[in-house]
Amino acid sequence: MDEAGRNKLWSEYQKTKAPELREKLILEYAPLVKLVAGRLSMYLGFNVEYDDLVGYGIFGLIDAIDKFDLLKDVKFETYASVRIRGAILDQIRKMDWIPRTIRQKQKKIEAAIHDIEKEMGHPASDSEIAAKLGISEDEYLNWQNQMKVTGVVSLNEFMEQGSDVPEDTNNLASSFDKPEEALEKEELKKMLAESLQLLTDKEKKVILLYYYEELTLKEISNVLEVSESRVSQLHTRALQKMREKLGKYLGILTELR
Repeated sequence: MDEAGRNKLWSEYQKTKAPELREKLILEYAPLVKLVAGRLSMYLGFNVEYDDLVGYGIFGLIDAIDKFDLLKDVKFETYASVRIRGAILDQIRKMDWIPRTIRQKQKKIEAAIHDIEKEMGHPASDSEIAAKLGISEDEYLNWQNQMKVTGVVSLNEFMEQGSDVPEDTNNLASSFDKPEEALEKEELKKMLAESLQLLTDKEKKVILLYYYEELTLKEISNVLEVSESRVSQLHTRALQKMREKLGKYLGILTELR
């Protein structure tokens, strides 16, 4: 359906709230749910089924359709993406899919990385981290796979910090940053640049290719000539390192996608 067709459908639905028009809108924007679910699946790896993420996201899409105000100067895709992502993350949080043992492993890995880089003055390698933890490299890679689900914690924190779509974008002044907001953005840019310096070349490439170039896992694996699972491991490892520098702002990466 083209833009004119979508506008007409929206206009008719907001006048009548007819169930059949609502169903048409759901079908029209269903691909958006798949897009958001695909982005989040990068964080969750094989811990959560992609189809489950799509199912959770549909509820967010329906909520967005029901609450969207056509008179607001906000694109529906932008408005809906926030609610789709929120619905997925809320469901995962309710199910508490992060066992205590995984949280403990995450803390141990972060502490090991911190200690190694403080002592050695260079990014910690897999072998150094494994040695610090007293486990084999294979076991450490297994730990990394388990860590993927913890990425959702940072996303939840970011959502709760107010990444919602502004209610009123009609005011011309709203298009300009307040001084304190401009400073915060500059600080975030600086923090992001510094956090990238903590990464190995391959980890940095994965972050840049995924979040800035918007390549898929498969495309990145072709570029780096490694398996998709290795790309996923590099991504998880990179986020672990960046979390120390970015803290609650780690979720800004998702906004780049």
